[in-house]
Amino acid sequence: MICKICGSEVEKSFDVKVMHKHDAEYFHCGKCGLLFAGNPYWLNEAYKSAINISDTGIMSRNIHFSKVVSVLIYFLFNKNGRFVDYAGGYGIFTRLMRDMGFDFYWTDPYCENFLARGFEYNQSLKGNINLITAFEVFEHLANPLNEIEKMLEISDNIVLSTVLLPYPIPQAGEWWYYGFDHGQHISFYSEKTLKEISGRFGLYYYTFYDTILIGKKKLNRNKINILLRIPAELLFRFVKNKVVSKTNSDFEFIKKINT
Repeated sequence: MICKICGSEVEKSFDVKVMHKHDAEYFHCGKCGLLFAGNPYWLNEAYKSAINISDTGIMSRNIHFSKVVSVLIYFLFNKNGRFVDYAGGYGIFTRLMRDMGFDFYWTDPYCENFLARGFEYNQSLKGNINLITAFEVFEHLANPLNEIEKMLEISDNIVLSTVLLPYPIPQAGEWWYYGFDHGQHISFYSEKTLKEISGRFGLYYYTFYDTILIGKKKLNRNKINILLRIPAELLFRFVKNKVVSKTNSDFEFIKKINT
């Protein structure tokens, strides 16, 4: 078995029952730090519902990251640009960001868009996306490099969230983020892993509050450090007073295209 990121030989970390019935082996790469399920054959069953039933934090997480990303875009990117929420689920994050005032679009081949209808990403937008968001996505990827290539076809810059793999590696049952009950989490990353990915694609690597940004855009690290000294909530309040919500204009747009 070889690593899905760096191609090095891996060692088995543990065996476990996934979804209380599927036998699974998890492997760890000593070179780049990736931990992954060797053969996640249960995924079709795990994704009968796109959003797992135990994800009670879905709303609070989206609200939190909408504030962090609003700050990131306003101070470090073109606030008048276009953005995409990758694997956007029900459209919660896209709707929050449009309500905030940023031109966000949704994409997700595995989930129905309920809350951001009319603002789906399509090929007419290709080449004009400043940044994509991928929150709680990377741990779902069976083939991370292939999926990241698809992301980079949309934008050179990705802001993501995932819970970093602790060291030493927790055994099965010792870490809540494994999510063996729902079976959707199959890849786990250390900071070393994410830096390895960045290097392979020729991307810069930054941390911004509790998000990670990898991208072609070279950012001012001094500016980032200054921003990080200020609570994100305070910066968000400032940004909120500087941008114009798209809630009403989106209402008029949707009404127009449906008449």
